[in-house]
Amino acid sequence: MRNCDLPRLAIPAARSFVAVAAVMYFIDLYQQTHDHLTNGLGRPLGDDFINFWSAPFLAWHGRTSEIYDVIAFHVFEQQVVGAPLDGYHFSYSPVLFLLTAPLALIPYVPGLVLWLTASWYAFYRALRLAVPDGGSVLLALATPAVLINAVGGQNGTWTAALFGGGLGLLERRPLIAGGLLGLLVYKPQLGILIPIALVSGRHWRAFGAAAVVACALVVLSVLIFGAEIWTEYIRNLAVLRTVILEDGAGVWHRFVSIFVAARRLGASAETAYIIQAVAAILACIIVAWAWSRDLSISMKNALLVLGTCFATPYLQDYDLVFSAFIVAWLWQEPHFSVSSERSLKVAAALLLLLPLVAVLLAHSTGLAFGPVFILPIFVVALQVSLRGSSGYRVVPSLD
Repeated sequence: MRNCDLPRLAIPAARSFVAVAAVMYFIDLYQQTHDHLTNGLGRPLGDDFINFWSAPFLAWHGRTSEIYDVIAFHVFEQQVVGAPLDGYHFSYSPVLFLLTAPLALIPYVPGLVLWLTASWYAFYRALRLAVPDGGSVLLALATPAVLINAVGGQNGTWTAALFGGGLGLLERRPLIAGGLLGLLVYKPQLGILIPIALVSGRHWRAFGAAAVVACALVVLSVLIFGAEIWTEYIRNLAVLRTVILEDGAGVWHRFVSIFVAARRLGASAETAYIIQAVAAILACIIVAWAWSRDLSISMKNALLVLGTCFATPYLQDYDLVFSAFIVAWLWQEPHFSVSSERSLKVAAALLLLLPLVAVLLAHSTGLAFGPVFILPIFVVALQVSLRGSSGYRVVPSLD
């Protein structure tokens, strides 16, 4: 039986973190009402949520031409919050207009409340699939990336819900699982290894469902909003890739990908792309191998999500909400020796803490340490998969 001291010791720390995080979040939210719906320094109430609300509002009110027009979009957002803003923009495809359509019918502030509560609840419900014996509420609240995501008004909890929920239902409800994974087409950089995993694991029904949902969303967006909006999106994406990903533009401190780590070490964009490509190929090989073998579904899921972290150049701290699933899946994995269990504890702690320290380390050192924090748990999972050692695991309750 595996030593359960870590969960018992972690419970008080997790509960304390939740209490402190809640206070910090509401203080931060209150500060964003200093000047109308901003903090008076260019940051709106809900931060990046201003983008997720403005885009569907404009799309469903016949003003799609303003969405990828940086100046027009900025003017509209300032009208929404009633004060000057920093340079917020919308970088997602027209598919997201469909998925966020309800926001077009809801005023901004209630929309923010709905966005945060609904996404957290979806994340929690998906996490229950990975933590069936209790503890999902505390883990869903205490995962540090959840706080980072809420402060930024971002979509990390939605992404984690789709990713974790789809993988969690894969064996029991393959069509539903595939549909959930197909919805990740709104954030394709985090779904790039999913087809590899599904094909390698011969999950044909899930693969088909994912492909149908993804294609249907693209086609539907063209039928409703026109093909021109996709042309504008692609043109805008090329500019943003250069400004944000390759040159930084004041946002590199939020990135935890291999590409940005290489850039911050001084590598040229071309060299960083080569390094990223090598990492992506290795991740692809490992995921294909794992999903073609007779490993537990928990181990396969963990390696897929961890592999995605190394395969994509565009990975930010708020995306790591799905780290809760990785820890939950591996914590239930029976094939751990005493030594590998100790390594898992340390590696899991590093992964969970990364969103809290990524920005601080980036600002203080000028480097990106994301891969350094993610690699240990990937190595632990891979070693255990390769060794296939036997063991028995009792899942501790965090309740």
